[in-house]
Amino acid sequence: MPILKPSAIASSRDRLRESAKALFAESGYEKTTTAAICRLAGTSQSQLNKHFVDKEGILQAIFEHAWEHINPAVRLATDSIPDPREKLKVLIEMVLGFLETDRTMRTLFLLEGRRIRGDGHMVVLVPGFVEFVKMVDGVMKELVAQGYLSPEGNPQAYRSALMGAVEGMLRDHMLAHTSRYPGNFTEADMRVVLSKVLQLFFTK
Repeated sequence: MPILKPSAIASSRDRLRESAKALFAESGYEKTTTAAICRLAGTSQSQLNKHFVDKEGILQAIFEHAWEHINPAVRLATDSIPDPREKLKVLIEMVLGFLETDRTMRTLFLLEGRRIRGDGHMVVLVPGFVEFVKMVDGVMKELVAQGYLSPEGNPQAYRSALMGAVEGMLRDHMLAHTSRYPGNFTEADMRVVLSKVLQLFFTK
């Protein structure tokens, strides 16, 4: 994964965010220093402190920036769909499409997203991610209310199972390209499996 200096990005805040994004995906959050981020961004530690406070703050900003792009697009595409089954399929497809387009962001989501750090703080719980989860929960509640999901199951448990399946396949697919992990399947294969998973979920 080549790292390019984001010189075309105007503001120091944006340069810092995009530089950190590239370095975190390339070297990992723990191994990346704020000095390296500032050096790639062509700016100073004082600017990083001003905009993000610290390294954790810049990781949170990266995730929030991504959700600020994903959530409005998903909401716009799904709000007018009356069938919650179709709404869920469109939601999943849009998120997969975004992650396929931005591989660097995909790497961060999978490796740094919901990883619990030493202090027990889960960095990914930015407002944008919480908003996305609430959108998915809303669709799950519609599915239960319209009889497509069994009311015996908690809508949040359905959501957790579905998101776990998506994350698991994406992570294994990524690991297969960076190690000897056995994950020789394509993104098209993932869509087939997710379709089958949804069929198992739905009661009609």
